[in-house]
Amino acid sequence: MTRGSVVAAGTGLVLGLLALGPALAPGFTLAYDMVFVPHPVFDRETFGLAGMLPRHVPSDAVVTTLAQVAPADLVQKTILLAILVIACASAAALVPSERLTARLAGGVVYAWNPFVAERLLLGQWALLLGYAALPWVVRAAARGEPRRLVLALVPAAIGGFAAMAVSGLVVLVIGLHRPRPAGRSVGVGRSGVKRLPWSLGALLVMSLPWLVPSVARFSGVPADPAGVAAFAARADTPFGALGSLLLLGGGWNAETVPPGYGAAVTAVPWLCVVLLALVAYACRGRAAGTGGLGVAALAGLVLASLGAVMPGLLRWAIGLWPGFAVLRDGQQYVAPLAVVVAVGAGLVVDRVAGRRPELAALALLVPVALLPGLAWGAGGRLAAVRYPADWSRARAVVTAEPGDVLVLPWEAYRTYAWNGGRRVLDPLPRLLPGRVILNDAVRVGTGGRRDLRMAVEDPRARALDPLVRSGAPLTGALRARGVRYVAVDAPEEFAAWAGRLPGAERVVAGPDLVLYRIPGATRSRETPISQWPIAIAWFTTFAALVWSIRLPVGSLFALSSKEP
Repeated sequence: MTRGSVVAAGTGLVLGLLALGPALAPGFTLAYDMVFVPHPVFDRETFGLAGMLPRHVPSDAVVTTLAQVAPADLVQKTILLAILVIACASAAALVPSERLTARLAGGVVYAWNPFVAERLLLGQWALLLGYAALPWVVRAAARGEPRRLVLALVPAAIGGFAAMAVSGLVVLVIGLHRPRPAGRSVGVGRSGVKRLPWSLGALLVMSLPWLVPSVARFSGVPADPAGVAAFAARADTPFGALGSLLLLGGGWNAETVPPGYGAAVTAVPWLCVVLLALVAYACRGRAAGTGGLGVAALAGLVLASLGAVMPGLLRWAIGLWPGFAVLRDGQQYVAPLAVVVAVGAGLVVDRVAGRRPELAALALLVPVALLPGLAWGAGGRLAAVRYPADWSRARAVVTAEPGDVLVLPWEAYRTYAWNGGRRVLDPLPRLLPGRVILNDAVRVGTGGRRDLRMAVEDPRARALDPLVRSGAPLTGALRARGVRYVAVDAPEEFAAWAGRLPGAERVVAGPDLVLYRIPGATRSRETPISQWPIAIAWFTTFAALVWSIRLPVGSLFALSSKEP
C-alpha cells in the first residue's frame, strides 16, 4: 500500500468515527435492518435453509464466524467503520490524479453522501459493504482481470443478494463495453465478448452461498407487486424523486432521511457539486480507465426511477416473475452514479489544486458541510444499547430445552423502549437458537389511509398467519403444529396475548419479554432443504477466494493511473 492509500484509509476512518459517534459505545446498534446479537450461533436459518428468503446470507454467517473470536458488538463496530474506510480508500484509488488532495476529495464524496446516510439509517450495512468496494469492482471489471475481480467482489459477496445485484449491474455493463473508435458508435466489441464470460463467472461463483438456497426456496414465495409503491424512490429534496436520485438520495423510507437533509440551503449547493462532478467526469473520466462506468451509472439511474416513473411496468414484471422484485427498492442502483460523482469530484479538485491549493484542501470539507446530519450517529439516531436481561434468560431456557419458537406480536418490526424507540427488525430470530417463526411480512406506511403489507415469505409463518390473526386461542393449535415456545416482546401487549395462551407455562416473565412453554408440543414436521448443495456452494466460493488471494490484497489500493 502506498502512502496515499494509507492516508485515504485513515481519512475514511476519521469519517467513520465522526459518522458513527455514539454507536461506537459498548453495546449494539439496532436500526431497521441492522440486527446484531450477542453470542450468535450457527443454525439452519444462518445459511438460508429455513425462514424467510436468504437476504441475510452469507452476511450472518460471516458475522457469526467473527463473533467466535471477538465480542459481537465489537464485530459490528469494526464492520461499520470498515465500510467508511473501504469506501474512501477504494474511490480515492480510482481518481486519475497524482495529487493526494484530489484523490481524497473523491474518497470523501463517496464515503459521505446521502446514499450512505440513508442506507446506514435504514440499517443496510450489508448493502453498504458492497457499495464501499464498488470502485474496486469497477476497475477490476474494466481491466478484465478475473482474479482481481473475484477479490474485489468479496465485500459484496459478504453483503449478499442486494450488494451483488448492484455489483452485477456494473460488471455486466462494463463487460459489454468497448472503447469508442473514431467515428463509430459504442457496441459490444471483441474485448467485451471475451471478458464477459469470465466476469459473469466471477459473479456467479461469489453469489453461490445465497443464490443456491434462494433457488431451492424461491418457487414457494408468492409474487407481491404491491411492494412497488411501497419501495419506490421518493423526493427528499426540492427537486422531486428523479432529482433526489440524481443527488444520490431518494430513498423510499422518509424516516431514514438524515436530520436537515433536503433543505434548499444545502440541496442547491449539493446539486451544483454533483452537476460539476458529472461534467468533469464526462470531459476527463476516460483517464480513470473506467470504460462503461458512465453507462452503468445511467442504467442504474433508470432502474432506480422505475418504481416512481413506470410503476405499472415494474408491477407487471414482478407478476410475471417474482425475481424482478429485486428492482423494487430501486434507489440502491444509484450506487454506480455515486462512483461517477466521486471520480468527477476528484477531477474537479485536481483542476482547482493546480491553481489554488488552499481551496482544494477546503473542498474536502464540502460533503460534510452539506450533509451535517450524518455526523454523530445522524444526530443520535444511531446509538449503542444493551439487550435486556429478560432476553438473555429466554435464550438460556430455549438453549437448555430446544424447540420451535413463535414470536409475537405478529409484526416484523419493533420500537423497543430500551432501544430508544428506534424501529428495528425483531432480533429474536437471531438471538434464540433453533427454529424461530416470525411474521416477515413488512408493513410500510405510504401516507394514505391504509398501510401496504408485503406477502409473508416464511412458509411456517404463512401457514400460521390465519390462526394468529383469528383471535382464537392458540395453545392447542400451536401444540399440534410443533411450536414449543411463544415469545412476546412488546410489553404493551403482554395481557392481550396471555389471554390467547390458556394452559401455556410462563417460564420467563420480565418487563421486556415474556416466554411461554407449551406442554406436550409435537415435533415439527417441516420438510428440510438438502444441505449438500449449500455445502458445495460455500466450498466453491471459498476455493475461488483462495485462488484470488494469490493476487496481493494491497493491489486493490493502488492508484489506477499508475497501473499499466
